[in-house]
Amino acid sequence: MYKKKMTGIIASLMIVAGVMAGCSSSTSSNAGGNGGKDASTIKIGANLELSGGTASFGQSVDEGLQLALEEINKNGVNGKKLELVKVDNKSDAAEATNGTIKLISQDKVSAIIGSATSTNTIAQVQIADDNKIPLLSPTATNPAVTVKGGKVNDYVFRACFIDPFQGTVAANFAYKNLKVKTSAVLVDTASDYSKGLSDAFKTAFKKNGGTIVSDEAYVAKDTDFHATLTRIKSKHPDFVFLPGYYEEVGLIIKQAREIGLNVPFMGGDGWDSPKLIDIAGSAPLNNTYLTNHYSAGDSDPKVQAFVKSFQTKYGGKSPDAFAALGYDSGYFIADAIKRAGSNDPQKIQKALSETKNLSLVSGKVTLDQNHDPIKSAVILEYKDGKQTFNSKVNP
Repeated sequence: MYKKKMTGIIASLMIVAGVMAGCSSSTSSNAGGNGGKDASTIKIGANLELSGGTASFGQSVDEGLQLALEEINKNGVNGKKLELVKVDNKSDAAEATNGTIKLISQDKVSAIIGSATSTNTIAQVQIADDNKIPLLSPTATNPAVTVKGGKVNDYVFRACFIDPFQGTVAANFAYKNLKVKTSAVLVDTASDYSKGLSDAFKTAFKKNGGTIVSDEAYVAKDTDFHATLTRIKSKHPDFVFLPGYYEEVGLIIKQAREIGLNVPFMGGDGWDSPKLIDIAGSAPLNNTYLTNHYSAGDSDPKVQAFVKSFQTKYGGKSPDAFAALGYDSGYFIADAIKRAGSNDPQKIQKALSETKNLSLVSGKVTLDQNHDPIKSAVILEYKDGKQTFNSKVNP
């Protein structure tokens, strides 16, 4: 077992070293984008969760991204079409790493979009930075995606707000709007996203004057949460903060209602999947809330134009926030390429870092010094199996 593990690690290091060597021998003008200046297309990688436990997220990002590129390519960017090269990371960090290595070393992409989750995005960060290929995550909210150890990851960007903002919004809403004074927290210890959001919520909730009466944990792929929920119920919380992904969240809420834990539940954008309703059921989701990046019910003309285009392309399907941020990511990259005037990854990186007042579906985006967008959040509420707009919170 040990030898096999060491052999796998050594093989992975050799692959990464090969990618780095290949890039260091390339000039900046042909490190990506089909490997030359005269190509009629600019290759953009997409490293997404197209299968596995968080496939709903990656599939939604993919749908939004494909719609954006279809629209963008009607006129092209700097006289060229954007060509999407996709890899399926299977909702696994190691696969995400391998996917980025392939996109850089074999496909010669000029930039990469992905992944949908924080853990799978973090797995690509070092490779993107070392090889000077821009990596833009549509929806990874953990701060470590763009900043590690106090240092900005030069080639990594995101289109979404970060967990400290999202967690603070949730804590303020619970304490000030729902008027709860005590909260339980149930966190997925295998998820960077869940842990980061939990930490932000607890800090802000306590600062408001609230008390955390129960702090429990689970691990992704768990299916029976009755014992944990019974412990939480025994503490009599006014509220439960559940920063997880839809597969486990659906089961947890369903089982919570079965044991009579009927207090409000709230989570983050990881809840945002139509499969959540299939798993939990409509009635158990009543009196639950989530922070999110946009609402299809927003009357903003730009939002409604996107919703109409998406529904036309996908047979009446309503776009969730992951689809909206996938769409935004396509335009985000296209805008940077246009301003860079080149498919050179280093010039695209510079253009991305200088993004200001870019109007997207999820809001007007200006990147701060950490490559994080300054933008609003929305709070959604489930009512009889439907997401309804509750309020918008500005940064």
